[in-house]
Amino acid sequence: MNEIPTFLVPVVLLCALLASIGIWAPRRLTIKAVAVAAAVGMMPLGYAAMAALLSRPKPVKLEWWLNGANEATVLGSTMREGQGIYIYLQLDSTSEPRSYVLPWDRQLAEELQQALQEAEDNQSAVQMRLPFEPSYDDREPKFYALPQPALPPKNGLPPPEYYQHPEQAA
Repeated sequence: MNEIPTFLVPVVLLCALLASIGIWAPRRLTIKAVAVAAAVGMMPLGYAAMAALLSRPKPVKLEWWLNGANEATVLGSTMREGQGIYIYLQLDSTSEPRSYVLPWDRQLAEELQQALQEAEDNQSAVQMRLPFEPSYDDREPKFYALPQPALPPKNGLPPPEYYQHPEQAA
């Protein structure tokens, strides 16, 4: 929701510019009125269009600002054969997760399924390498499971018998 005002301000300014051009143009009053009405009508339509896009996954090829990301954590995914691979990503450079859609690729879908299964077995997460770059390099997988997390440290010290030599204990 943070980006709507950022994008809406230029849209409103452009509409106001078009309305002022329409007002000051040497045309009949009806043409001026239609131009102003169209510009004023464009403002709420622009807002509504941007608000409607908030709930839709963004195609990865349209990500321009974050296209330099090296890795992202896959929080969730679903696949629709022939349509696309829908993924929910947490990028290091953003505080909120984002929804994206990759074009359908059977090999990539199988790779994601395998990484998800491996991550479930390891009780870890799935990472995506170069999420916004089309890669033709088949040597490195695009999706991979993180290694199993290290065990937590022990709370207390071992019992005193642990420190004694067996001959001293007798």
